[in-house]
Amino acid sequence: MPKTAPVRPAGSAQLRRALGRVPPPWRLPLAVLAGTQAIWLCWWAAFYPGLLSFDSVMYTWQVTTGNWASDHSVLYDCFVWLVLHLPGKFALLTLAQTTAMSAVLGYACVALRGLGVRGRWSAAAALAVAALPPTGTFVVFVWKDVPFTISAVLVFAAGARLLARRYGASAAAVRGYRPGAPRFDLLMLTLGLLGVGLFRNANEGMVLIAGVALLLVLPGLRRTLAVLTAAAVLLPLAGQLWLYPAVGVKQPPADAVFALNYSDIAVAYDKAPGLFSAADQRLLTEVAPLSTWKAGANCYSGDALTNSSAPFDRAAADRLNGQLLALWTKLLKSSPDIVIGARICRAHIAWAPFSDPTQYGASTIISPLDRSPDLWGWTAPAATADLSAGHVAPNGKMLGSRYLPALRSHPLSSTLHKAGVWLQTASKVSQLDWLLWRGATWCYVAYAALALYAAGRRRRGVLALGGILLGLQLTLIAANPAELFRYNVVPLFVGPLCLGLIAARRAPRRAAAVRPSPVERQEQEQEPALG
Repeated sequence: MPKTAPVRPAGSAQLRRALGRVPPPWRLPLAVLAGTQAIWLCWWAAFYPGLLSFDSVMYTWQVTTGNWASDHSVLYDCFVWLVLHLPGKFALLTLAQTTAMSAVLGYACVALRGLGVRGRWSAAAALAVAALPPTGTFVVFVWKDVPFTISAVLVFAAGARLLARRYGASAAAVRGYRPGAPRFDLLMLTLGLLGVGLFRNANEGMVLIAGVALLLVLPGLRRTLAVLTAAAVLLPLAGQLWLYPAVGVKQPPADAVFALNYSDIAVAYDKAPGLFSAADQRLLTEVAPLSTWKAGANCYSGDALTNSSAPFDRAAADRLNGQLLALWTKLLKSSPDIVIGARICRAHIAWAPFSDPTQYGASTIISPLDRSPDLWGWTAPAATADLSAGHVAPNGKMLGSRYLPALRSHPLSSTLHKAGVWLQTASKVSQLDWLLWRGATWCYVAYAALALYAAGRRRRGVLALGGILLGLQLTLIAANPAELFRYNVVPLFVGPLCLGLIAARRAPRRAAAVRPSPVERQEQEQEPALG
């Protein structure tokens, strides 16, 4: 009998034809976007409408009661206010976060392809970060740290695109702001830098380091990058100092702004009490008993002093803030090793791959997936509220709020919910903490991958892509309250993407025949020794 060709499902043929109509340059980013979004939809359905923390409820209270304050991101508060007045509420916000991260990961994969990384490697890394519980659940939290992280990954991706163009990856320049055009990449870089500065306070240093690192290795764009970086640094500063107060947004209290300075004083008092005169000790006792300053001397956590159950008069700290800062300045001048050491210790999450369970406060702090029955005191009677939960004492302030239904959890799938909880619980095993939860580990992986690629391909300018991670680490060393996992999540996204650079550290032989364009040759001639 004559052989007959196997019959394939009509749907499969239609899918192949549909994929065939997608232009080849778009296949990788769309595949990454679709794949990662499908995974995040599972996390989203498992924890619908989104995961919450104490801060999430505080955002809700602030924007629904007119208590707007700039102690957190005002821009993110605006998003919270917007979705609370739309059908879907927090589900819309968390869904938008997953879509934005998926799109940025697709863009990053395209950028790395321009540097020689095969699409299958970068796509696998993107799918992995979407599937792993630490990063998978993180994106569906109602947190300002989520858009901050998305913005930082966008800075990395846009920087990689600009460097890939410089090294001859894009032979044909596309005008305008369409994807693939130099102006589009500059626009993405600008949005990323602004997001880093606007979604988390006091990150101007991180923006500056990331922008200057790229400026040094992109000689043809130095003036443009200088202007963009300056704008991304100055706009958040102007908002915090002038714009927000002008529209009625309250400035954070002094005890919130300078809590880390108070913690430095506590560490110094514990280590070297002889540095404190009788007048200094009287000043301390006006704010809290000396036993509280001793108990709050844990260098790993600033919360041990100002957010503990020990008595600490925040109103007195606000009134005496000038004198406390003068004392801190005196300690910095006389014993800088103690103050600087306290800052480095408190930034343990930024630079140490391993936590230290033997030391109080030195373990990685991971937010739970379940919600407190009284929403961390926000719906509790004032007499039973947990006053140590944050700088804003909840005292049942959300009790009876008409927005409480938006804060309730009702997963779309009980099966996905159980699976998500099980996976996240399993990932918290202490032996895997350094790999799954510590951003510092992936900072060093990214640095190593960038260095190997730069040496192998003789493209030292690629080292500038580490600027966003270095800026994050230095910013956390300068000011970090506690060992919270969410403060150093960016490397958990960027580090896995950088692994493909190790495999791409040797250029294929056929690439030697590709000659750079006249514009690229001119840029290479202008390249400084660093690049």
